[in-house]
Amino acid sequence: MRVALVYDLRDDYRALGFSEDEVAEFDSVETIDHLARALETLGCETIRVGRGQKLAARFVAGERYDLVFSIAEGVKGRAREAQVPALCELFDQPYLFSDPLTLAASLDKAVAKRLVRDAGVPTPAFAVAEQSAAELAGWDAFPAFVKPLAEGTGKGCEAASLVHNAQELQAAVTRVIERYRQPALVERYLEGREFTVGLVGNGADARVLGVCEILLKADAEANVYSLHNKELCEDLVTYARADDAEARLAGSRALAAYQALQCRDAARIDFRSDSEGEPYFLEANPIAGLHPGHSDLPILAAQNGIAFVELIGMILDAGLARYGLSRPDRERLRRTA
Repeated sequence: MRVALVYDLRDDYRALGFSEDEVAEFDSVETIDHLARALETLGCETIRVGRGQKLAARFVAGERYDLVFSIAEGVKGRAREAQVPALCELFDQPYLFSDPLTLAASLDKAVAKRLVRDAGVPTPAFAVAEQSAAELAGWDAFPAFVKPLAEGTGKGCEAASLVHNAQELQAAVTRVIERYRQPALVERYLEGREFTVGLVGNGADARVLGVCEILLKADAEANVYSLHNKELCEDLVTYARADDAEARLAGSRALAAYQALQCRDAARIDFRSDSEGEPYFLEANPIAGLHPGHSDLPILAAQNGIAFVELIGMILDAGLARYGLSRPDRERLRRTA
């Protein structure tokens, strides 16, 4: 089975003059190495394609694969994560993970919140400033949190994102709009526990892999799972397996959000609780990070007894099942393992 790996490498974009902030969502060579080895262990022939433009060139030249495994983030626009899946659909190429509609809707955090809220999953009160902080003149729910509307990996999230009054709100919103050249999202800040939930599967077969609580250490940037804290998570963050009633509620609500957004194959969904222990939806990550020792989804999977190769196998099998396919020699590989 020939599987094309599609991705955006940090080093490639650094060479083009991109800043560290601009490459934050992209992957390292190490992550691609881990993915390639896992897929090969699962019986796949892995072709390292690279970014979406290279995949497009191969499609135009007539090359096809049994499956495309894309973790490409894209560079510009709130639909950037949807670009490779849309390209696959244009060329009738089977691929893993969610379709373009789900990826575009999930990256726009306000759209995702509306869809999830309409499905009955609570999300903190929020508003969007499209062009200036003046659009939020009536906001009075403090403390509040400000972040870019369509970014991931904690980009734009820092200590100054947590605001306590109108003056701080104006400064934070202006910073986001000017730095990221996109709208700013403001939401009511919740002071309870923070969870991330891993999910795999499709339709009625979708299930929660585990719930992980995000705990910031004393030296971490306080009160926010920021880009700084994520980049240095080995030193600044404790990832704790959570299975109490509050965590299980976050898990069940994450599954409802997963289905409301029509996520496919796998995703990671973030929640934060209020002071009463009520978990609220923050955002969905249909293309979750997949570095085995640095990304939340593999970390929480391992906490629940699911090794990295097994996790990739679950994702692969979920995607193949959607197309009525299965891995060759799957039974032999299982017996060998």
